[in-house]
Amino acid sequence: MIIGIPVYDEVDLLDVTAPHEILKWMGPSVDVRLIAETPGKIISRDGFTFIAPNSFADIPALDVLWVPGGDPSALKLLMSGPNRAYLDFLIDRSRNARYVCSVCEGALLLAAAGLLDGYEATTHWAFIPCLKQFPKVTVSPGQPRFVLDRNRLTGGGISSGLDEALKLVELLSSYEVAQGIQQTIQYYPDPPVQSMLPPADQCQFVW
Repeated sequence: MIIGIPVYDEVDLLDVTAPHEILKWMGPSVDVRLIAETPGKIISRDGFTFIAPNSFADIPALDVLWVPGGDPSALKLLMSGPNRAYLDFLIDRSRNARYVCSVCEGALLLAAAGLLDGYEATTHWAFIPCLKQFPKVTVSPGQPRFVLDRNRLTGGGISSGLDEALKLVELLSSYEVAQGIQQTIQYYPDPPVQSMLPPADQCQFVW
Protein backbone atom coordinates (compact mmCIF):
# COMPACT_ATOMS: atom_id res chain seq x y z
CA MET A 1 0.00 0.00 0.00
CA ILE A 2 1.44 3.36 -1.04
CA ILE A 3 0.47 6.48 0.92
CA GLY A 4 1.73 9.67 -0.68
CA ILE A 5 2.29 13.01 1.03
CA PRO A 6 3.02 15.71 -1.59
CA VAL A 7 5.15 18.36 0.11
CA TYR A 8 6.42 21.82 -0.77
CA ASP A 9 8.50 24.60 0.75
CA GLU A 10 6.76 26.35 3.67
CA VAL A 11 4.66 23.25 4.45
CA ASP A 12 3.49 22.81 8.05
CA LEU A 13 5.90 20.31 9.60
CA LEU A 14 3.43 18.47 11.84
CA ASP A 15 0.99 18.10 8.93
CA VAL A 16 3.68 15.89 7.40
CA THR A 17 5.44 14.23 10.31
CA ALA A 18 2.38 13.31 12.42
CA PRO A 19 0.73 11.13 9.76
CA HIS A 20 4.11 9.80 8.63
CA GLU A 21 4.89 8.61 12.18
CA ILE A 22 1.47 7.06 12.79
CA LEU A 23 1.01 5.43 9.40
CA LYS A 24 4.48 3.89 9.38
CA TRP A 25 3.56 2.03 12.56
CA MET A 26 1.11 -0.01 10.47
CA GLY A 27 4.08 -2.11 9.39
CA PRO A 28 6.23 -2.93 6.37
CA SER A 29 3.23 -3.47 4.08
CA VAL A 30 2.58 0.28 4.18
CA ASP A 31 4.92 2.53 2.20
CA VAL A 32 4.61 6.20 3.17
CA ARG A 33 6.32 8.38 0.59
CA LEU A 34 7.22 12.05 0.71
CA ILE A 35 6.76 13.46 -2.78
CA ALA A 36 7.70 16.82 -4.33
CA GLU A 37 7.58 18.25 -7.80
CA THR A 38 11.38 18.07 -7.77
CA PRO A 39 12.90 15.64 -5.26
CA GLY A 40 15.31 17.04 -2.73
CA LYS A 41 15.45 19.44 0.18
CA ILE A 42 12.21 20.86 1.58
CA ILE A 43 12.18 23.68 4.13
CA SER A 44 9.08 23.74 6.32
CA ARG A 45 7.22 26.85 7.45
CA ASP A 46 9.20 26.90 10.71
CA GLY A 47 12.57 26.33 9.02
CA PHE A 48 12.95 22.58 9.54
CA THR A 49 14.74 20.96 6.60
CA PHE A 50 13.97 17.45 5.37
CA ILE A 51 14.28 15.45 2.17
CA ALA A 52 11.50 14.45 -0.20
CA PRO A 53 13.14 11.62 -2.17
CA ASN A 54 10.36 11.10 -4.72
CA SER A 55 9.24 13.28 -7.63
CA PHE A 56 5.68 13.55 -8.93
CA ALA A 57 6.74 11.51 -11.96
CA ASP A 58 8.13 8.72 -9.73
CA ILE A 59 4.72 7.88 -8.25
CA PRO A 60 2.21 6.95 -10.97
CA ALA A 61 -0.50 5.76 -8.56
CA LEU A 62 -1.42 6.04 -4.89
CA ASP A 63 -3.66 4.10 -2.55
CA VAL A 64 -3.95 7.12 -0.25
CA LEU A 65 -3.29 10.79 -0.95
CA TRP A 66 -2.56 12.96 2.12
CA VAL A 67 -2.35 16.72 1.48
CA PRO A 68 -0.70 18.92 4.14
CA GLY A 69 -1.29 22.61 4.77
CA GLY A 70 1.30 25.34 4.86
CA ASP A 71 2.06 29.01 4.92
CA PRO A 72 -0.52 31.13 3.04
CA SER A 73 2.17 32.44 0.68
CA ALA A 74 2.97 28.87 -0.36
CA LEU A 75 -0.71 27.99 -0.70
CA LYS A 76 -1.32 31.02 -2.91
CA LEU A 77 1.50 30.01 -5.23
CA LEU A 78 0.21 26.44 -5.51
CA MET A 79 -3.43 27.48 -5.97
CA SER A 80 -3.14 30.41 -8.36
CA GLY A 81 0.46 30.59 -9.55
CA PRO A 82 1.47 29.88 -13.16
CA ASN A 83 2.67 26.36 -12.34
CA ARG A 84 -0.27 23.98 -11.85
CA ALA A 85 1.92 20.90 -11.34
CA TYR A 86 0.86 20.42 -7.70
CA LEU A 87 -2.88 20.68 -8.36
CA ASP A 88 -2.57 18.52 -11.46
CA PHE A 89 -0.78 15.88 -9.38
CA LEU A 90 -3.62 15.90 -6.83
CA ILE A 91 -6.25 15.55 -9.53
CA ASP A 92 -4.48 12.72 -11.31
CA ARG A 93 -3.45 10.65 -8.29
CA SER A 94 -6.81 11.03 -6.59
CA ARG A 95 -8.64 9.22 -9.39
CA ASN A 96 -7.82 5.72 -8.20
CA ALA A 97 -6.99 6.42 -4.54
CA ARG A 98 -8.95 4.62 -1.87
CA TYR A 99 -8.84 7.72 0.32
CA VAL A 100 -8.11 11.37 -0.39
CA CYS A 101 -7.11 13.21 2.78
CA SER A 102 -6.04 16.65 3.90
CA VAL A 103 -5.10 18.27 7.16
CA CYS A 104 -5.20 21.95 8.07
CA GLU A 105 -5.20 24.26 5.03
CA GLY A 106 -4.51 21.27 2.81
CA ALA A 107 -8.29 21.25 2.35
CA LEU A 108 -7.97 24.50 0.40
CA LEU A 109 -5.58 22.76 -1.99
CA LEU A 110 -8.03 19.90 -2.48
CA ALA A 111 -10.86 22.40 -2.96
CA ALA A 112 -8.85 24.39 -5.51
CA ALA A 113 -8.32 21.14 -7.42
CA GLY A 114 -12.08 20.46 -7.34
CA LEU A 115 -11.58 17.35 -5.24
CA LEU A 116 -13.97 18.38 -2.46
CA ASP A 117 -16.86 19.29 -4.76
CA GLY A 118 -19.96 17.57 -3.41
CA TYR A 119 -18.26 16.53 -0.17
CA GLU A 120 -18.47 17.69 3.43
CA ALA A 121 -15.10 18.85 4.76
CA THR A 122 -13.26 20.90 7.36
CA THR A 123 -9.99 22.77 7.74
CA HIS A 124 -8.06 24.86 10.27
CA TRP A 125 -10.57 26.92 12.27
CA ALA A 126 -9.14 30.25 11.03
CA PHE A 127 -9.50 29.16 7.39
CA ILE A 128 -13.07 27.85 7.59
CA PRO A 129 -14.40 31.10 6.02
CA CYS A 130 -11.93 30.55 3.17
CA LEU A 131 -13.18 27.01 2.55
CA LYS A 132 -16.72 28.41 2.44
CA GLN A 133 -15.72 30.41 -0.62
CA PHE A 134 -15.81 27.17 -2.63
CA PRO A 135 -19.56 26.89 -3.29
CA LYS A 136 -19.54 23.20 -4.18
CA VAL A 137 -17.96 22.22 -0.84
CA THR A 138 -20.14 21.61 2.21
CA VAL A 139 -18.25 22.94 5.22
CA SER A 140 -18.89 20.90 8.34
CA PRO A 141 -20.43 22.95 11.17
CA GLY A 142 -18.32 23.77 14.21
CA GLN A 143 -14.61 23.02 14.47
CA PRO A 144 -14.31 19.22 14.23
CA ARG A 145 -11.00 17.45 14.55
CA PHE A 146 -11.72 15.61 11.30
CA VAL A 147 -14.58 14.84 8.94
CA LEU A 148 -15.08 11.63 6.96
CA ASP A 149 -17.38 11.81 3.93
CA ARG A 150 -17.20 8.64 1.87
CA ASN A 151 -13.55 8.47 0.78
CA ARG A 152 -12.69 12.06 1.68
CA LEU A 153 -11.05 12.54 5.08
CA THR A 154 -10.26 16.13 6.05
CA GLY A 155 -8.75 17.40 9.29
CA GLY A 156 -8.79 20.62 11.27
CA GLY A 157 -5.73 22.54 12.38
CA ILE A 158 -2.21 21.14 12.51
CA SER A 159 -2.43 18.76 15.50
CA SER A 160 -5.71 17.33 14.18
CA GLY A 161 -3.60 15.24 11.86
CA LEU A 162 -2.78 12.95 14.77
CA ASP A 163 -6.43 12.03 15.34
CA GLU A 164 -7.13 11.95 11.63
CA ALA A 165 -4.21 9.61 10.93
CA LEU A 166 -5.44 7.19 13.59
CA LYS A 167 -8.85 7.24 11.91
CA LEU A 168 -7.17 6.49 8.58
CA VAL A 169 -5.39 3.54 10.19
CA GLU A 170 -8.76 2.23 11.36
CA LEU A 171 -10.21 2.65 7.87
CA LEU A 172 -7.29 0.90 6.20
CA SER A 173 -6.95 -1.92 8.74
CA SER A 174 -9.00 -2.13 11.93
CA TYR A 175 -9.96 -0.41 15.15
CA GLU A 176 -7.67 -2.76 17.04
CA VAL A 177 -4.65 -1.84 14.91
CA ALA A 178 -5.36 1.85 15.53
CA GLN A 179 -5.61 1.14 19.26
CA GLY A 180 -2.25 -0.59 19.19
CA ILE A 181 -0.60 2.37 17.49
CA GLN A 182 -2.20 4.73 19.99
CA GLN A 183 -0.59 2.70 22.76
CA THR A 184 2.76 2.47 21.00
CA ILE A 185 3.08 6.23 20.56
CA GLN A 186 1.39 6.88 23.94
CA TYR A 187 -1.09 9.31 22.43
CA TYR A 188 -3.33 10.24 25.35
CA PRO A 189 -3.49 14.05 25.20
CA ASP A 190 -3.57 15.95 28.50
CA PRO A 191 -2.37 19.48 27.68
CA PRO A 192 -1.19 21.69 30.57
CA VAL A 193 -3.21 24.63 29.22
CA GLN A 194 -6.84 25.07 28.24
CA SER A 195 -8.33 27.50 25.73
CA MET A 196 -11.28 27.90 23.40
CA LEU A 197 -11.17 28.38 19.64
CA PRO A 198 -12.52 31.78 18.63
CA PRO A 199 -14.95 32.11 15.72
CA ALA A 200 -13.47 33.08 12.37
CA ASP A 201 -15.77 35.56 10.70
CA GLN A 202 -14.03 36.22 7.42
CA CYS A 203 -11.31 34.82 5.20
CA GLN A 204 -8.02 36.65 5.65
CA PHE A 205 -6.39 34.73 2.81
CA VAL A 206 -6.52 35.87 -0.81
CA TRP A 207 -5.40 33.56 -3.61
